[in-house]
Amino acid sequence: MRPGKNGKLALGPLPELVGYNLRKAQVAVFQSFQTAVAPHDITPGQFGVLIMIRENEGLSQSDLGTAVGIDRSTMVAVIDRLESRGLVVRAPSPNDRRSYALRLSPEGQSLMDDLIPRVQAHDQGMVKDLSPEEQVQFIDFLRRVSRAK
Repeated sequence: MRPGKNGKLALGPLPELVGYNLRKAQVAVFQSFQTAVAPHDITPGQFGVLIMIRENEGLSQSDLGTAVGIDRSTMVAVIDRLESRGLVVRAPSPNDRRSYALRLSPEGQSLMDDLIPRVQAHDQGMVKDLSPEEQVQFIDFLRRVSRAK
């Protein structure tokens, strides 16, 4: 691997590519997120799952997986981990014996009460250099990009 003329690696067209910049931003956000919630050992994905369960008590694992874009086997592993930590309770669904209804345990609710303001503060810190109007635009742009398949 040879450095470019200025001693840095040549990136070619990467800096102008949406995917490259989204990935760099994702890495920065995830690293900062880990620091913000470090004492709790929660990943961004687990946080999203916990929010969905909190907001949709009784949600099935299958519906949760569909909502967050996680396949069935991965969702089972995520819920197993959260359940083993005492954060989520999985019980047979009263509506469908083949599925499980999910809810936060009291420990999970307490954790979310602590994490949500931390994550919101972290999120604001990540966009602190953007005006409020730019922040709204930025979220809108990200949503549009995520819908373009």
